Amino acid sequence: MWASSTLRLPNIRPTPISSNQNPSEPDTKPVPQARKLKGSARLNRWSRARTIRSGRKLDRPDQQVEVLEAKRPPVEATESELNSVTKIDGDDDVELRVGKSIYMISDGTGWTAEHSVNAALGQFEHCLVDRGCPVNTHLFSGIEDVDRLMEIVKQAAKEGAMVVYTLADPSMGESAKQACQLWGIPSTDILGPITEAIAAHLGVSPSGLPRGAPGRTIPLSEEYFRRIEAIEFTIKQDDGALPQNLYKADIVLTGVSRTGKTPLSIYLAQKGYKVANVPIVMGIELPKTLFEVDPEKVFGLTINPVILQAIRKARAKSLGFNIETRSNYSEMDYVREELEFARRNFAQNPVWPVIEVTGKAIEETAAVILRLYHDRKHRCSMPTISKRY
Repeated sequence: MWASSTLRLPNIRPTPISSNQNPSEPDTKPVPQARKLKGSARLNRWSRARTIRSGRKLDRPDQQVEVLEAKRPPVEATESELNSVTKIDGDDDVELRVGKSIYMISDGTGWTAEHSVNAALGQFEHCLVDRGCPVNTHLFSGIEDVDRLMEIVKQAAKEGAMVVYTLADPSMGESAKQACQLWGIPSTDILGPITEAIAAHLGVSPSGLPRGAPGRTIPLSEEYFRRIEAIEFTIKQDDGALPQNLYKADIVLTGVSRTGKTPLSIYLAQKGYKVANVPIVMGIELPKTLFEVDPEKVFGLTINPVILQAIRKARAKSLGFNIETRSNYSEMDYVREELEFARRNFAQNPVWPVIEVTGKAIEETAAVILRLYHDRKHRCSMPTISKRY
């Protein structure tokens, strides 16, 4: 899925001249052959970035460039640049493997393009993890004029990159499409097709203005104030505070310390949900109101004990704890006992879904919670599934 490219390394110095040798005399020793080196991803990015900044034409990834005999350069390579190259024993040439590039162009922040590309790249982890098909992404945000757009597309053509764009202005999107077709660049319009589909469905023409444009005013809607109210509520209810207000929450999270309750609560609050979180600690009785609220809005969080111990150790270190001030907080036996204590509480309340957060991003856990929350709220029919998600 990728092509290797052999690039020149003019800054690598051959065998140095000894102090007793006259520089004017020709060197009688044979010039050693350049050894074959495999470039790291850092060196690949550095080489391309330097080429783009200098305005020189960047070699296409599928081109093979002849490797010249190593000679004394006018400028010596820095130590950090040389350290970016790893050696391959038994080879005689210099070889660098250059990854494919993806240019993301947006007239706004580029959030939509960046997250769409990252989501798609998640389908290629089998070759990205071992760098079998290295990929480099470049985000160009705030592109509002055609001249700047054409500069980026031309550079993408030189580098053999793919172009992905989210341009609200139809004329800008059409310019990007035609330019990519002219230079034979693979391209994808992320925003255009769905905007056209929604416009046809609603029977209303889109504004063609990017979010945050000077001529665009966004009214403060009811949803906006609902999100602000949800965030204020969630902050006040953090870490078991004000348990008497649990009945006001849309979602209640409970679990042992360091299972991600607070960041998950804030993430859900930004979506407009009032969230309260209640910690489970051995020796401390859970508030009675936790068992009096609607059990269908309570969600338990659990995690692998080994991962939890590592997180707690890092937390204890950040707080300045040392070996002399050890506590049970990050001891494995205590971690297992606390997770077992939480499991017993979950078992006594079988209506609470128990969500395994090990290895999950906050967005993934939030997606599971919201799916269950809305299914229960709207009484959707669901297939029989496990109590652990």
